[in-house]
Amino acid sequence: MQDIKSKVEELSLRLTKLKEGLNLPKKKERLAILSAEAGAPNLWGDPEKAKKTLQELSSLTKELEGVNEITATVSAISDLAEVARAEKDIEKLELVSFLSEQYDEKNAIVGVHAGQGGTEAMDWANMLLRMYLRFCERRGWKTTTLELSEGEEAGVKSATFKVEGQYAYGYLKNEAGTHRLVRQSPFNADNLRQTSFALVEVLPELSEVDLPNIVVSEEDLDWQFFRASSQGGQNVQKVSTAVRLTHKPTGIVVTAQSERFQEQNRKNALGLLRSKLWFREKEAQKKTKKELKGEYRPASWGTQIRSYVLHPYKMVKDLRTEVETSNPEAVLDGEIDEFIEANLKLKP
Repeated sequence: MQDIKSKVEELSLRLTKLKEGLNLPKKKERLAILSAEAGAPNLWGDPEKAKKTLQELSSLTKELEGVNEITATVSAISDLAEVARAEKDIEKLELVSFLSEQYDEKNAIVGVHAGQGGTEAMDWANMLLRMYLRFCERRGWKTTTLELSEGEEAGVKSATFKVEGQYAYGYLKNEAGTHRLVRQSPFNADNLRQTSFALVEVLPELSEVDLPNIVVSEEDLDWQFFRASSQGGQNVQKVSTAVRLTHKPTGIVVTAQSERFQEQNRKNALGLLRSKLWFREKEAQKKTKKELKGEYRPASWGTQIRSYVLHPYKMVKDLRTEVETSNPEAVLDGEIDEFIEANLKLKP
């Protein structure tokens, strides 16, 4: 009995610290504001804003309900089995407490790009794309393809998709960087060992309200419209609905082609451009800060973050946290929680 009592005291202390870190009063204030907005008669006057309001309201409600449930559970613990359950629930909430940086709560925009190496690299990019889509599926997050450029023989040259879910950007942001694969080539008759690279980009989905300092002027934009690629048949595109947008001052180019209507693809392209402009500004600030300290390594092909080895042995290792596993099949099927959680706990 004494063991249970001491465990409950420990959990209660962790829960108290956790509540302080989550800043519950501020979240309750935000919940009240969102509830009022959701109940307004003109809510659906702006469908896009209404959708985001209801999504944030649902996420915040679930989070606060989770805190209340854990609080009640800790108060009512009577055996060690309940201690173990409560401990797991607290660990999940503690992970959320690490997601306190600006925009962590936002949806995410993820891009996967094949490196040099032709078909091998494109196949590797496609494997990574599937890994992230499976991870999102397991978490119950909605994914929408914004752009997809298929390889000539196999795989993808590049793909961009949006992830809608609670703290999607916060969870996925540390996946950005170069991913390296070592395996026997399935495209070579001699089964030679091949090393392939792919680059992953992760951005928050941001609106004009989120970025008051970033102004996108129409005169700075070059719009091009083309027919979205299709496998043919009934759905072959007969009109130019796909959008390619170039931001003249920076040279940033984005593409959106997943929607059937040009106007929605225009909105998606503008949203993607805003996120890339934010990232560009963030990297410039980081560069200035690092240069003052005498060091700076931009996000590029040199910034390898994780190695996936399928031959001559099996291992996936994160080069930042040293977390590794000998089950790459599970990782490539979307089981990347261990890597993500370890990176969230790293001190910046």
